[in-house]
Amino acid sequence: MRQLTLMAVHAHPDDEVLGTGGLLARCAAEGIRTVLVTCTNGEQGDDEGGRKPGEPGHDDAGVARRRLAELAESARILGIDHVEPLGYRDSGMDGWDANGHPEAFANLPVERGAARVAELIEKYRPQVVVTYDENGGYGHPDHIQAHRVAVAAVERTGIADKLYYPAVPRSAVREMGLRMRELGIEGFDELPDDFGVPDEMIHAVLDVSEHAGRKFKALEAHASQGDSIFLLRLPEEARQAMFGSEAFTRVFSRVDVPEREDDLFTGLR
Repeated sequence: MRQLTLMAVHAHPDDEVLGTGGLLARCAAEGIRTVLVTCTNGEQGDDEGGRKPGEPGHDDAGVARRRLAELAESARILGIDHVEPLGYRDSGMDGWDANGHPEAFANLPVERGAARVAELIEKYRPQVVVTYDENGGYGHPDHIQAHRVAVAAVERTGIADKLYYPAVPRSAVREMGLRMRELGIEGFDELPDDFGVPDEMIHAVLDVSEHAGRKFKALEAHASQGDSIFLLRLPEEARQAMFGSEAFTRVFSRVDVPEREDDLFTGLR
């Protein structure tokens, strides 16, 4: 029997933490080999001088170096065995000028990116692969491209036994909103009613509360990312609630599994 292996395919340095950081840390603690594929270098972040992407003098190369170093530290904290950066250029958020850069990941022919990921699947032979859904979670061009590339690679190789998308159950969004209001934390009321995935599309919910502290530390490692600041400021109670579980939609399984799983390696151990 081949070694139990999880592969997560993400778009940018830091994406590995929120939706799959607990899964990665839990698998590492259980002795399951973990492989993180990060498609871009994350150039479209603020540089150390505070310059925004697209502003004169923005240091793309410096941002990439810093974010890849942060990625390495995050992986160390989560216990990830192998980090495989593909080195493509960050496309920026939907609608940014960076979308039109000829070397942007979102403009890469899918078959070229899929070939790179397929080589890694053939190398590591993961039973379980995790990547974004068709909308990339929230519509980011690089997340959508990572989905396309990863799914094409999974289909091309036929090696993986199971494929999942990270998901946020709508019931969990409502519960979190209530808890945040009770704690006097604003912002969650601004989420649209259709944010998240309908509960009937959730096939696996993992208890990763034992690893919530590691997720928080891994998020801290990505200090250059302003989007993380709000989550880093959450009080301990809210942090534990937000980081303590992770949910997934099952795309396929070649092994028999129950309708609702609490372990992505059900049927494979």
